[in-house]
Amino acid sequence: MRARYAYTLTIAIVAGIIVAFMMDENRTVSVLSFSLRYAVPLILAAMVGIVCERSGIINIGIEGQMLMSAFAGFFGAAITGNLILGTMIGVGTGMIMGAFLATGAVTWKMDQIIAGTIINIIATGLTSFFYSQGYVLPAITPTLRIPILADIPLVGPVFFDNGLFTYAALLTAVLLWVLLFKTIWGLRTRAVGEKPGSADTSGVNVQRTRFLNVTLAGGLAGLAGAYLSIEAASTFERGLTAGRGFTALAIMIFGAWNPIGALGAALFFGLANGVASQLQADEVIAIPQQFINMLPYILTIVLLAIVSGRVKPPAAVGKPYEKE
Repeated sequence: MRARYAYTLTIAIVAGIIVAFMMDENRTVSVLSFSLRYAVPLILAAMVGIVCERSGIINIGIEGQMLMSAFAGFFGAAITGNLILGTMIGVGTGMIMGAFLATGAVTWKMDQIIAGTIINIIATGLTSFFYSQGYVLPAITPTLRIPILADIPLVGPVFFDNGLFTYAALLTAVLLWVLLFKTIWGLRTRAVGEKPGSADTSGVNVQRTRFLNVTLAGGLAGLAGAYLSIEAASTFERGLTAGRGFTALAIMIFGAWNPIGALGAALFFGLANGVASQLQADEVIAIPQQFINMLPYILTIVLLAIVSGRVKPPAAVGKPYEKE
């Protein structure tokens, strides 16, 4: 029944996009391109949540990991004059924050909600205290246009003429699905998130697997933060992430802890933002801007209400493992 609703919703959305494309090609492509760019950090952040919770660790600190990485990535690129180095600094910062969470939640067995909240507080405080104006990036991030594919009507300009961050986000979702469900690493990861005792009995080091997964997932949060400051905004401002880390957790749940499901949910959320922005620009509805900006979040609440109780998290998520 849930699959039927999902398929019906997907068909309705696709049909609406095709009709809009036939009516105004340029505007439709513009809205879809904006939607995809908006979804990029949400896709990456949702993958962070999936890796962590599939390993049995709740990561409330995605917001702080992204914010700290956006800060480090932007100023790293601005000071060194190298966008690639700045991106690497952002990813490295995310991994450090991931290791910090892993130390608290896995090694010290802290309450995982509190550990993530501490990360958010630290990131907000440090980025606000050390924030400085006057820095600019050395260049604009380049785009990569894939020949032939980029010429396909509607799909081509949207998916095959983007920056490297966008391609990385899409490939990450697909690759993570393959890794989770088609490899030994994925089997072990799902085992420590569902039945860590059985995994331990089978020879899997539960603590090490969780620690490494949470740390590596922090690198994806770092990539999301670097995207926001280096490509999307080309600057850094206090509170740049604007709640995207928490939104990504909702997307993860709606996607049923599945990378492909979360990818679709993130794209849907981005589309809602794209449509809302277009409505605002065209002044179709004469209501305050704040109410139009609320539309994507209202849709998210509605969708979460629909799937509430119908999807279940990994059985051992949020539970510290004690070796018997």
